[in-house]
Amino acid sequence: MGTKAQSNSEHLTTPTRLTGAEIVWATLAGEGVTDVFGYPGGAVLPLYDAMRKFPVKHTLVRHEQGAAHMADGYARASGKVGVCLATSGPGATNLVTGIATAMLDSTPMVCITGNVSSKVLGTDAFQEVDITGITLPVTKHNFLITKTEEIAPAIRSAFQIAKAGRPGPVLVDITKDAQQATAIFDFEAAKPAPHRAHPMLSVEESSLAQAVELIRTAERPVILAGHGVSESGAMEQLRTLAERAEIPVALTLLGLGSFPASHALNLGMMGMHGESWVNQAIQESDLLIACGMRFDDRVTGTIPTFAPKAKKIHIEIDPAEVGKNVKVDVALVGDLRTVLEELLPRIASASHPAWIKTIASNKGDSAVRDIKNLPDSGHLYAAHVIHDIWRITEGKAIVVTDVGQHQMWETQYYHHDQPRTLVTSGGLGTMGFALPAAIGAKTACPDKEVWVIVGDGGFQMTSSELATLAQEGIKINIAIINNGYLGMVRQWQEFFYERNYAATPLRSPDFVKLADAHGIAGRAVRTRAEVESAVNEARATEGAYLLNFMVEKEESVYPMIPVGKALHEMIRRPGRKK
Repeated sequence: MGTKAQSNSEHLTTPTRLTGAEIVWATLAGEGVTDVFGYPGGAVLPLYDAMRKFPVKHTLVRHEQGAAHMADGYARASGKVGVCLATSGPGATNLVTGIATAMLDSTPMVCITGNVSSKVLGTDAFQEVDITGITLPVTKHNFLITKTEEIAPAIRSAFQIAKAGRPGPVLVDITKDAQQATAIFDFEAAKPAPHRAHPMLSVEESSLAQAVELIRTAERPVILAGHGVSESGAMEQLRTLAERAEIPVALTLLGLGSFPASHALNLGMMGMHGESWVNQAIQESDLLIACGMRFDDRVTGTIPTFAPKAKKIHIEIDPAEVGKNVKVDVALVGDLRTVLEELLPRIASASHPAWIKTIASNKGDSAVRDIKNLPDSGHLYAAHVIHDIWRITEGKAIVVTDVGQHQMWETQYYHHDQPRTLVTSGGLGTMGFALPAAIGAKTACPDKEVWVIVGDGGFQMTSSELATLAQEGIKINIAIINNGYLGMVRQWQEFFYERNYAATPLRSPDFVKLADAHGIAGRAVRTRAEVESAVNEARATEGAYLLNFMVEKEESVYPMIPVGKALHEMIRRPGRKK
């Protein structure tokens, strides 16, 4: 089981002389941290020695990348700051992929690394690496700490920076001698100055008036809801706007769950693998209201052809994202919830029956997500698996996906009504994310049902974390969508490289036996008839459970927008015109 402090002592409330290592844990405890994911090594041995004195639980990972993903999953599922810990050199560099994943998806994380003694910094000492230099492009900020008295202020600032504005990861690198020396620890004295909002984060009255007028006169409006909706806690305000003005809502990958899938105004996911009627609605719209999203290339297709008839309102907390990819007509720069609360009193009730009817007509019979369109033909498809997991869990589970075809099928067949119930890597597209991130999500939300949906390729990248799962006794269910290929890469090869399946056929171990080697139960599933009983068996089993779904090998995700094409230029399922 994970290491937890034997002492029940409260956070120190009076100035006390401590070692730097003790100051690290005392500061984390003061910030409300209860869980840390990490891996020990020489440069952090003082930290691990001091850990037992403080009420913070440590989860021992099998690879430092897993620690970063666990902290990430913890943060995404809970809304709190995730914390990971690694030693110097390769320990620190193994965090980098996880840090970059968090950076691109705006996840608040604090990553603590040890480094060699300050006396030998810059000498290429054993396991020395310039981790602050390496992570500079993929962190909001980072610190190199060489003095013990700097530790508490740096960690407290790191938490503030990670949470403030657009969230993101912060790295604190602490030399070994700073951990070993002593200093007076005063938690309150280490408090950073109040966060100063970016000077551009103030919405002008004229901009609000312009936005109100565009919404009032629009005949074909669409709301584009992104990750910022859940990060801002603006779900209620977004729903009020949509309902009051009868505006349909399209969602980004990371926006799924921020507007209920069951709501009549929810169109579904937009973009490269978004629903055809969603992309068509965006292209035909005369107004887009972008809420907490950044117009990623996977959303827009080619920029010159994106929503050519539409005026664009962009509500976004990061000024750098406004106008970066898509030129907008009105920019409302600020926290999404705050901006919507300013905007809503000015929005009159409206209806757009003709527009809603047009979208329904475009949708037509292309709603292939209905299970009636997925008959049991003797073949097992990922759609069968994911739809049945959704149906049996009643859509209430936290689903953590990896990256690839299964990720897109999850967005199509698992319908999320609540925020923070889909945890997935969007901006970086990190294979190997799912299993460790799910461990973090379950740690953050122990009372929630957690499912991993992962491909056979991505699973093998971090399958060593099965040992962490077993050691911690964590209950999560793993659904491997096993098609024997690196599926999304194979799909591109099918469509654009004349079926030259170079390096995409994938040999895998017997995943059920692999799970069994770790003391984790599991079974293989080869037919549709077995899916329901297998899912129920997994849910009923007390410990973790692995299901190896042997699905159709060359099934593709539809629709798909080729790179360099417009949003409406989709490759549709063969035989389907709309």
